[in-house]
Amino acid sequence: MSRPFRFGVNLLTPSPAAEWRAKCRRAEELGYDVILVPDHLGMVAPFPALVAAAEATERPRLGTFVLNAGLWNPALLAREVATTDALTGGRLELGLGTGYVQAEHEAAGLPYGSARERVDHLRHTVEELDRLLGSPEYRPRPAQDRVPLLLGGNGNRMLRLAAEHADVVGFTGARLVPGSTTGKLEPVDAEEVDERVARYRELAAGRAETAELNLLLQLVAVTDDAEPVLKPLLERQPRLTLDRALTLPVVLAGPLEDLVQRVRALRERFGFSYLTVLEPSMEAFAPVLARLREESA
Repeated sequence: MSRPFRFGVNLLTPSPAAEWRAKCRRAEELGYDVILVPDHLGMVAPFPALVAAAEATERPRLGTFVLNAGLWNPALLAREVATTDALTGGRLELGLGTGYVQAEHEAAGLPYGSARERVDHLRHTVEELDRLLGSPEYRPRPAQDRVPLLLGGNGNRMLRLAAEHADVVGFTGARLVPGSTTGKLEPVDAEEVDERVARYRELAAGRAETAELNLLLQLVAVTDDAEPVLKPLLERQPRLTLDRALTLPVVLAGPLEDLVQRVRALRERFGFSYLTVLEPSMEAFAPVLARLREESA
């Protein structure tokens, strides 16, 4: 049986207090289930932004999407998680990843490390958070008995870690461009996403219940002419054709009814019941979200 849909929006743009709260209220009005924030230099500090979002809203869950584990000490992170969960009334969902932008580590004066070292550090972070927050003696206390954990990543070791610990597994539908130090990504096709999801399911076969599966949508546009909308993407990805771009799991561009069908297909084919859009697509995705809500009511 398919999980019910959840929809999140990742708010990328720093704003003054009044604008930030208004933006969060708008996300709630549009029906988003989760308000998310990233963890990149030049963007909002995650935990204060989520506390402000909680003060401005009543219903949505609040999450990090996703914290760069290499920028965090596990003991200090546990304090942030517990405090933020308490101040948001138990609405926090913690998203963690290895980090993929080498330049940010260098700017912060922190080691970047190899892919193996970054996954090892993330595993250590996850295990320390479980140990600390799982102890009844830990202070400060989070509001939830367990803060839900999203782990984002596509590699085999990341998927194994997710199979062991994650309540939600986040798939980017993209890979880091080889040699990029600035985090440039290139989208992957549906067949590769199929393979990665199948690999997760294989690794999680012993679980009583598999995790919720999340996909980050890179672009959403309700339009009868997708070519102008996709032109910037095609310019950034010279090997990508228009026809192929329209089939990418992370791209939704076309008439409203087609997009509604595409979202249903993402759940039916891959199991993606939790979809995240980026802030520039928040308004564009809202009619799709509304139509799917009407169907499930």
